[in-house]
Amino acid sequence: MATKRRAEAMEENRKKLIAAARKAFAEKGFAAASMDELTASVGLTRGALYHNFNDKRGLLAAVVAQVDSEIAQRAKEIAKEAEEGWDQLLAEGVAYIQMALDPEVQRIVLLDGPAFLGDPSHWPSQNACLEATRATVAEMINKGVLKTVDADAAARLLSGTALNAALWVAASDNPQERLPKAIETFTLMAGGLRA
Repeated sequence: MATKRRAEAMEENRKKLIAAARKAFAEKGFAAASMDELTASVGLTRGALYHNFNDKRGLLAAVVAQVDSEIAQRAKEIAKEAEEGWDQLLAEGVAYIQMALDPEVQRIVLLDGPAFLGDPSHWPSQNACLEATRATVAEMINKGVLKTVDADAAARLLSGTALNAALWVAASDNPQERLPKAIETFTLMAGGLRA
């Protein structure tokens, strides 16, 4: 019983730290966020942070995973409004790119994430998205919607193009101006896969 309560308390502390870090990283950026302020804001110590995440970078990885997973889910929800098949796949990619305008997504996932965690293609959240895209692409190839190409290569290129377009938009001094260019080019490139 005590072990269960301890595990529940640890999980609760983990959730508190992620929520506080998400707010701090979105408002101040990873580099400027103070771990002492962050832990104090939820009534915990640095020891709790180190116990759960090893360091500040580990906490960022947990926040990026959470936000990135939410982005992917939101993109899927938006894509459901399009017709099935190709239109949904394209809408999902476009929605992902559009989320580069969201200040939280922009700061945490598209700017600080790559700067402090490295190549996004190595993040577990990106790999989960890639696998879902690969399954969709394989199904569309089998149905004749897409050209007969390697499904893994097509999924990697589609996902990579959407991610890099979002990174390009987020890093711009004028993201609103860059967004339509990114979407238009993504759409044209992706369209080359259609049968």
